[in-house]
Amino acid sequence: MLKPILRAAAAVTFIAVSSTAHAYDLPGLNLGSTSFYDGSPAPAGPGWYLEEYLTYSRASRFNDANGNKLALPRQDVEVVAPTTQIIYVGKPLANGAMPGFTLINTSLAHADVDDGLNNAALSSRAGFGDLTLGAFVQLPTLSRADGSPLLTQRVEADVSIPVGAYDRTRSINPGSNFWSFNPYYAATYWFNPKWSASGRFMYLWNGKNDEPQAGFGDVSNTQAGQALHANLTLQYAVSEQLSVGLNGYWLKQITDTEVDGHAVSGRREKVWAIGPGLVYGFNKENVLSVNAYFEQQAENRTQGNKLVLNWLHKF
Repeated sequence: MLKPILRAAAAVTFIAVSSTAHAYDLPGLNLGSTSFYDGSPAPAGPGWYLEEYLTYSRASRFNDANGNKLALPRQDVEVVAPTTQIIYVGKPLANGAMPGFTLINTSLAHADVDDGLNNAALSSRAGFGDLTLGAFVQLPTLSRADGSPLLTQRVEADVSIPVGAYDRTRSINPGSNFWSFNPYYAATYWFNPKWSASGRFMYLWNGKNDEPQAGFGDVSNTQAGQALHANLTLQYAVSEQLSVGLNGYWLKQITDTEVDGHAVSGRREKVWAIGPGLVYGFNKENVLSVNAYFEQQAENRTQGNKLVLNWLHKF
C-alpha cells in the first residue's frame, strides 16, 4: 500500500533577514513520501502494519516570492526526519471496500542551518513532531476481463494535532503549533500488467497559530493559507518483486496567509520536483522503497534535494 506520511521533513516556517520578515508559512507536508502503487490495497491484506520512513533533505537556497535567492551569505539547511506510522486495515465490507485508520509521527532527528551570520537569521531545533490521525476507505479494485488490475483507489481524511516541539524564535521546528486538515484521493491505473501510473491528490487547510513566529512582530495570531499538492509516479514492473520508475511532487498554495485575520499577499508557496525511484518486495509482509527528488522553481520555500527510504512491515 505504501501508505502516507502527511508531514514531510524540512518544514521551514520562518526566516528574518535584517528588518524584513520572510515567512515560509505552510507546515510539513507529504511531498514525495508516497509514490509507487499509491491507492493500491495493503499487500498482505487486512491487519496491522508498521511503516518506517527516513527522509534526508538538503537545500542550499531560500527563495523569495519571485523564486530568487534571499540575500544571505550562506543558505544551507540539512534535515534528517524519521517517521513512524501505524496502520490498521479492516476486513472487507459487503461491497468489498476495506476501512482502516492510521497514526503518524514525524520528528526531527537532525536539523541544521547555516546562514553565514552565526545563525542570526536562521535557527533550528530537533525533537518530537506533531501527530496525525487518519481514517480511510480502500475501495474495491476494478479489474479487466482477464482478471488483471485496472484501477485501485483510496480516500482518506487526516488531521494533524499540534503536540510537537515548537519555539517561535526558531526557523525550523518539529511542530507547527496549529491544527491541519489534509484529506486526499489516491489511485493507481494500469495501462497493462507492466506499466502503471499512480497519483495522490491532496488538499490542505490550516488552523490558527496563537503563538506566531517572532518575525511577524506584535500580532495575536497567524493562519497559513490553503494549498493543493500531489505526488505522481510512472512505474514499470521489472519482475513480481521489483518495480522502477519516475516520481515527482507538486505544491501550490492557493490562498493568502492571514495575520490577525487580514490576508497578506506575496507569501504563497510553490515548488515541484522530479527524480527516480524503485520499490522491492521481499515478500507481501516486507516492502522497501527508495525515492530521490530534485526540486525546481520554488517560491517562498527552500529549494534542494531529498532522499526518502521507506519500509513497510505487516505484524
